[in-house]
Amino acid sequence: MAEVTKELVEAAIKGYVEPHLQRDLVAAGAIKGIAIEGDQVRVTVVLGFPAKGIQESLAEAVKSQVMTIPGVAQVAVDVSWKIVAHGVQKALKPIDQVKNIIAVASGKGGVGKSTTAVNLALALIAEGARVGLLDADIYGPSQPRMLGITGKPEVTGDNSLDPMVAYDLQAMSIGFLIDEETPMIWRGPMVTQALEQLLNDTNWSDLDYLVIDLPPGTGDTQLTLAQKVPVSGAVIVTTPQDIALLDARKGLKMFQKVQVPVLGVVENMSIHICSKCGNEEFIFGSGGGQSMADQYEIDLLGSLPLDIHIREETDSGKPTVVAQPDSRATAIYREIARRTAAKLSLTAKDYASKFPRIVIQNN
Repeated sequence: MAEVTKELVEAAIKGYVEPHLQRDLVAAGAIKGIAIEGDQVRVTVVLGFPAKGIQESLAEAVKSQVMTIPGVAQVAVDVSWKIVAHGVQKALKPIDQVKNIIAVASGKGGVGKSTTAVNLALALIAEGARVGLLDADIYGPSQPRMLGITGKPEVTGDNSLDPMVAYDLQAMSIGFLIDEETPMIWRGPMVTQALEQLLNDTNWSDLDYLVIDLPPGTGDTQLTLAQKVPVSGAVIVTTPQDIALLDARKGLKMFQKVQVPVLGVVENMSIHICSKCGNEEFIFGSGGGQSMADQYEIDLLGSLPLDIHIREETDSGKPTVVAQPDSRATAIYREIARRTAAKLSLTAKDYASKFPRIVIQNN
């Protein structure tokens, strides 16, 4: 009987390309241990992204690969994950208690960015991560309503704020500090200062990811984020509509120019399925998100349907991921979360050389 070796096991595992990492687990550095005792093999897999939803299927896929080796009778595969802090813009330091910041942005309003942000955050929790959500839309905060949170945050002795918590999600928003119908009639500098304070003066607790729900556009708030906030990666939300895609491209290019890796595109409202007859229509066009992803060599993280339940659930303060954990929409959100986090775990070190940094002058 041929001897089973570590090299044979690694070669077998290389035959399986993990779909979220888009490479084999050996190349991704996820194989942390191979133990061989006669005809029995134990493989330890440690991913760099939360993956509770695929933990069993991934273990089975690795087991199947190793079982093809002659002489192997039994295979045990342990799958876990360890989330570490990733690189940020030059000259910026990570925030205490926050490993990674993911900005969710769009070039224009009305594409479902805030709904995507809150469900992405909750999906990351469902996958096994500790997550916070910062509502950076000072003029139009929506996360308090979407999360069903009322009341005001506690102020601690050092004048910092404890985040509000819903569904295990730590959240902060200007909406927690003002009346829901109070307009924020502030100029740009006040808005950027408020954003910095909400970010830095909140007592975040041991977060793997802080999702920032940005206002639409490429104005003061986005530039403040690029200059002063240590962002690990950005997600662009768009609809298939040509006008939305045009503005989404502007947001993508802005992040590229300030050396924030764009992790991918989420296409929202990709298809409408009639709740009565089941007829499917691409009412905003089709293929726009994939076309944009192909053009800029980034990933299409997922496509979400135009679904009345998603709107109803966020309006009622219980987003889809927690309201309908077994629904098709939740499955898509969780897949987007896995792809986003996996992409971040493999953020290219040569991103800076690919997209040279520009200096933004303050007038």
